[in-house]
Amino acid sequence: MTEETAEQRLRRIATARAAEAAQARDKGALRRSPRVAADGPRPGRPPEPAADPAPRAARRPDSGPAAGPAAAPAYGPPSGPAPEPEDDWDEDEDYEEESPSFLENVWGGVKEILIIAVMALVLSFIVKTWLIQAFYIPSGSMENTLVRDDRVIVSKLTPGPFDLNRGDVVVFKDPGNWLGTVPESREGGPRETLRRVLQFVGLVPDDSDEHLIKRVIGMPGDHVVCCDKDGKLTINGVAVSEPYIRQGDSPGGGKPNFDITVPPGRVWVMGDHRSDSSDSRFHDDGTGATGSVPIEDITGRSVMVVWPIDHVTWLSVPERVYADVPPASGQPAPTPASTGATG
Repeated sequence: MTEETAEQRLRRIATARAAEAAQARDKGALRRSPRVAADGPRPGRPPEPAADPAPRAARRPDSGPAAGPAAAPAYGPPSGPAPEPEDDWDEDEDYEEESPSFLENVWGGVKEILIIAVMALVLSFIVKTWLIQAFYIPSGSMENTLVRDDRVIVSKLTPGPFDLNRGDVVVFKDPGNWLGTVPESREGGPRETLRRVLQFVGLVPDDSDEHLIKRVIGMPGDHVVCCDKDGKLTINGVAVSEPYIRQGDSPGGGKPNFDITVPPGRVWVMGDHRSDSSDSRFHDDGTGATGSVPIEDITGRSVMVVWPIDHVTWLSVPERVYADVPPASGQPAPTPASTGATG
C-alpha cells in the first residue's frame, strides 16, 4: 500500500465535503420556504446556488451544520403566503333596510299604551290595598271637619305600623247594620260596572256604601261619660274640650247621657256633628259592648282632604285635647297624636 500524500488527503476531504453539501442542499430545497432562503454555507464550503430570486436570510454565526430541514430564523420576514388585503365592502351597504309599515307603527304605539295602563292599574291596586285609599263623604255627620261630597285620603298603616289614638278620624266597615239596607247599585249597565272596577283598583273613591267615618273618642278600657256639670265629655275622669265639634252643637248633641267602659279590642266613636250623627251612642245597650267598633274593622285613618280644591287640608288633632287624659286601667299610655282633625 502506498502512503497517501497530503495533497491527496486534502483532495479526498474536499470531495467528501462537496458531496455532503450537495446532499444537504438537495434535502433542504424541498422544505425551504419560497419567501425565506436557507442558511448560508458554512465557512470553507463553496457557495450554494440561489434557489430563488428572494434574498437570503443572514446566517447566525453560532448556527450548526445544515443537516436536516432548515429552521426559520426568529428574525426576518414571516414565512407563508402574504395576507390578502381586507375588503372594506359592507354587505349592509348593498341594500336599504325595509321600514315598518303604518299599521306596524300603530300597533307598536297601542302595545306601549296597554303596557303602561296595566302597570298603572297594578300599581294603583297595590297602593289601594296596602297603603292608602280614597273615600267619598256622603253625609254631614262629620261637619264641619268634613262636609258632604268631600274626598279624603285614608292611610291603611293605622292601625298597624302606626298606633291608633284618641281623636283620630277613622274609616271602618259597618260593624252591625248601622247603615241599614244599602241599595246594591245606584244604576246598572256598563257604566256601573266600569265604576265598580275603577273603584276596586283604587282609581275612583269608594262611595262609602259599606263604610262609615267617625272620630275615635275612647280607646280600649277607657271610661267615657257624657257629660259633666259643664256639659263636657270625660275620659277616665278627665274632662276634654273638643274644638272640632260643629259650631252650635254640644258635646252630647242634645242626646241622652251615657256612662260606658270600652271593651278590649274595640273603640268608642262619635261624629263631629253630634246632633246629626248615628254613632256609638245610638247603637249601644248602655254598656259599651254593642256601640263600640272592633279595631279589626277599621280600614284606616283619614289624613287629608283632597277634594274639592278649596277644602284641601291635613286632618290633625291638637295634642292638648287629650294630653291630660290618663291611660285606661291596665292599659299602656297612648302615644301622643302628631296629626289629627282640623275644622
